[in-house]
This record gives sequence, structure tokens and C-alpha cells, in this order.
Amino acid sequence: MADATSLPSAGFTMPRPDDFHLHLRDGPEMASVLGHMPRGVMHRVLIMPNLQPPVTTTEQALAYRARILEAKPADLDIEPLMTLYLTDKTPPEEIDAAVDSGAIAAVKLYPAGATTNSDSGVTDYDLVMPTLRRMAERGLPLCIHGEVTDPSVDVFEREAAFVSERLPLVLAAAPGLRIVLEHITTRAAAEFVASAGPNVAATITPQHLLFNRNELFRGGLRPHMYCLPILKTEDDRAALIDAVRSGSPKFFLGTDSAPHARGRKESDCGCAGIYSAHTALEAYALAFERAGCIDRLPAFASQHGADFYKVSRNTAEVTVSRKARTVPAELSFGEDCVVVPFLAGQELPWTVEATA
Repeated sequence: MADATSLPSAGFTMPRPDDFHLHLRDGPEMASVLGHMPRGVMHRVLIMPNLQPPVTTTEQALAYRARILEAKPADLDIEPLMTLYLTDKTPPEEIDAAVDSGAIAAVKLYPAGATTNSDSGVTDYDLVMPTLRRMAERGLPLCIHGEVTDPSVDVFEREAAFVSERLPLVLAAAPGLRIVLEHITTRAAAEFVASAGPNVAATITPQHLLFNRNELFRGGLRPHMYCLPILKTEDDRAALIDAVRSGSPKFFLGTDSAPHARGRKESDCGCAGIYSAHTALEAYALAFERAGCIDRLPAFASQHGADFYKVSRNTAEVTVSRKARTVPAELSFGEDCVVVPFLAGQELPWTVEATA
């Protein structure tokens, strides 16, 4: 692999990345997303379970995986890693079934009502503690959407409140549990993860590296920049930049790419989610270049996540070229709908392709 610091102006090669937080949806919408994904770029993809109904059992996860493999184009070489949706009623025995299946890579904790299709999520943490302790025993990671849902807590403070009030209790109740605090957005979360033990890590999205909350209102209300957790302050964004610039193995790639049909975003009650799967690595390259640390991108995208999830690092490579490309204004999505991708209509300075 070429040294990324020596060729930033022309490009470089790096191992294929993995996306440890991806929403594929299901049915025709899933087929569209799989069709949009660039060939030979992302290898492993951690698939989120918040379908309707949610994927709560190993049997359901294996069936979902089979649908993904059947729907994906023949030339799209991805390995779907499955997750289970944690509910108040998930028994410890389900964790044994998940681990024994060899196909379940994590369990996802959504606080009930925190985000899209999270109504079946956790309402009482005491009820799930036996299951979390079984996960610690069996070595199955917990992915957390880290926000409180108390309506008295400001939407911009919900992650910080979760980190200070809830996360320490989870760690104390299930010692040794490997935790991924997903799509972190705040200085509080970045500093907590950095100071925690080796069993705590975090994913960071391209949108939270590139933008602060002003982008939601630039020139008017921008529904396609609305996601949960919501974009935060410039100080918070700076903390995320510092986290990836540090090169710490605790931080790695997870896009939280989450497609919604254009009509569901541009409505009187628009859905939360930013769709970045089409040009995810190009967006990360832009963020890392602006931060002056593009040399940190290969490890962030291709090593740290694989190491945390205890899977082998990829050996195939991709080429990141200084070649401009324009993000489409919209893409087909499901039956007779379109989705507006992240950075729609904008020119990106990087193009990523599978290395021949």
C-alpha cells in the first residue's frame, strides 16, 4: 500500500474499507440500495435491524441475510454482517443462538423512540441487563444509538445526557461488554470513548465530520441534512476531527447511511436519515483532507473496525484518485420513488475505485 502522506495530490491505494453501520432496508428499496453501492469498495457491511417488523431473532436475521444475498447484483462483492434488535424481552438464550450461528456480529440497542423504527427498542434497562451480561460472556458486541429520549432534554443535548447518565450504568452492570457508541456527534462522546477502556469504541459518519448544525438551515430548511443524532455545534465537530486526527483505534468508519424516499424527507414531518452509501469513501476522503489528516483515512476505514470486531483486515485494495466526480441529484429508490443522496449535485475532488 502506498504511503498516503506521500501522494495526497495525486491519490493513493489503501485496503478495502468496511462499513460498520449501514441501513439496507428491505424488498425493492433494498435492491435499489445494493444497486447504488460502488463495486469493489466496501467489503464487510454491518446491517442494521430496524425494519418493520424489527429483526429481533437469529432466525429472522439469517432470513434477512439470505434476502440480501439473493438481491445483491452478482458483481457486488460485499459480506453482510447481521445484527439483532434488542428489546425489553430479548432473552439471554437468544444471544447464545446468535453467537452459535456464526452470522451475527452484534446486537443493536435503540432507546425506544430515539430514531427511525425504534418504537420496539429498550424502555427499561434493568430488563435487558441479564442479556447484556450474556453478551459480555459470549463476546458479542453491543452497538448503541446513544441518546436519551426524555422530552424534557433538548434534542441537541440528548447524546451528551446519554453518555453521562446512561452509558456508565451499562458498563458497570456488564463488565467487559464490548460497546460501539455509534455515529457519535459530540465532544462529550468523543472524550468519553477516548478515555474508556479498550472495550469501548465509536463510529463516526461523514456528515458529522463535514458539517455542524448550521448546515441544517443554510439558505433555508434542508431536510436532506436531517439525521439522528442531529448535527451539533462547531466545537463538537472539531472534537470529532481531533478524534480521527489522533489515529486512535477506538474510532472507525460507520456511515449510518439511511435512505428515505424523497417524499418522506420533504414533508410536514420529514424522516431522519442521510443517504451516503453511493459515495461514502469519497465523502470521508474530503473530510479527512480538509482536516489535514488524509494519511489517517486508511486505518480509520480499513483497520480499526476490523480489529474491534475481531475479523481479518482486508487485503484487496481500492484506489483513491484525485479525480473529480459529481454526486447525482437523485437516485432511483424502490418502486417509482427517488432518494436524494448526501452531497447531491456537488462535485467531490476524489474518486474511489476497486484496484485492478
